[in-house]
Amino acid sequence: MTKRVAILISGGGSNMVALAQSMCGDHPARPVLVLSNNPQAGGLAKARGLHIPTMAIDHETYGVDRTGFEAALQKALETARPDIICLAGFMRILSPQFMEKWDGRMLNIHPSLLPKYKGLHTHARALEAGDAEHGCTVHEVTAALDDGPILGQARIKVQPDDTPQTLADRLLPLEHALYPAVLARFACGDRTPVILPA
Repeated sequence: MTKRVAILISGGGSNMVALAQSMCGDHPARPVLVLSNNPQAGGLAKARGLHIPTMAIDHETYGVDRTGFEAALQKALETARPDIICLAGFMRILSPQFMEKWDGRMLNIHPSLLPKYKGLHTHARALEAGDAEHGCTVHEVTAALDDGPILGQARIKVQPDDTPQTLADRLLPLEHALYPAVLARFACGDRTPVILPA
């Protein structure tokens, strides 16, 4: 049976586009919703261009009421009935209570070789540490930030003249290859990690 996928974004949605475009032909999943906490997110227009239903729930209208924001998010997701949720640049931390309903069905991509560099500014932190390689990770989402079983990683060599921006730019094509590969495997019930070579 084809799996239904909801993709959550906050910005331009380049990983969302990579995921959505991969879900065609004999792929075991199809996108049913692109949802953003930012009504101005550029990815919403891209999703509409791909004929995917979109919705924005502006977190700013809820202020400090995270429970209210998450309830609206939950309602939108329940209406779309996804089997899998893919976080693709979704810049809100979700509560353990929210996560409970989607346990084992939510994926995220993070721009570091987890467990290294959870959180923000991963490219700068890799350079500051003098790392010889950097990369990205797709993992199952748990209540702990950037934690959960690792389902895929891709690596690049760090060059002597790299900056955080050049690292990010060189890593992005690997993100666009890794996330769809993991999703295709995950949608078939296979949690064997996908490892892309350096």
